[in-house]
Amino acid sequence: MINSNLKNFNTPFFICVVLPFMVFLLVGCGLKHRVAIERRMPFSGKREVEKRETKEVQYGMASWYGPDFHGKPTSSGEIYDMYQLTCAHNTLPLGTQVVVTNLENGRALEFKVNDRGPFVKERIIDLSYAGAQILGIWGKGTAFVKVEVVGPLVEQIQRFSCQVGSFIDEIKAQRLAEELKRNFGDVYVTTVETLTQKYHRVRVGPFESRELAYGMAEKLSQMGLKVLVTSR
Repeated sequence: MINSNLKNFNTPFFICVVLPFMVFLLVGCGLKHRVAIERRMPFSGKREVEKRETKEVQYGMASWYGPDFHGKPTSSGEIYDMYQLTCAHNTLPLGTQVVVTNLENGRALEFKVNDRGPFVKERIIDLSYAGAQILGIWGKGTAFVKVEVVGPLVEQIQRFSCQVGSFIDEIKAQRLAEELKRNFGDVYVTTVETLTQKYHRVRVGPFESRELAYGMAEKLSQMGLKVLVTSR
């Protein structure tokens, strides 16, 4: 019986049809915990420098919080999702947008304040698990950072991109972009400028739908990159 089944097994059909379908199912089931998602910010679709008004700057230690608080209410009333780009701060108004820069490696990322904390002396901000992963803080637990309060963006037509890095050092950003261009076509560096700093973000896209961006994010994450699917 076993030998008969093996003779009837259609190997080309399995490779061409069944195997890709199985891979698609595995990707769909595992993606949401592997790729950070930023849902709230519209993408401008432009390549020029994006100007952001800096309202306040702070320097100090950042930490992060994750599984123990995941799914629980925050101080704003929102449910904490450790895979979103949110943070806790003790004095900034809830809903404030901040750019957090890890001054130990030059990586930067934008967060929304939706919670209160940290409650440990000499720490100024608690980041979500996803944000800490992207900024390179998760492994150490803490890092010396700059926190810039920035003005809101004017909403544009929503498109999606995959961000794989955000750097103070433009050379690092360009180097990563050139490496990615060997395998991907739509790679670019977009710059955000505040009153105190320029941030150079390496992105792939944009894409017309979140699903298309997810597909690219999975390919990039398989290369060992920390990927942020962003709609701005």
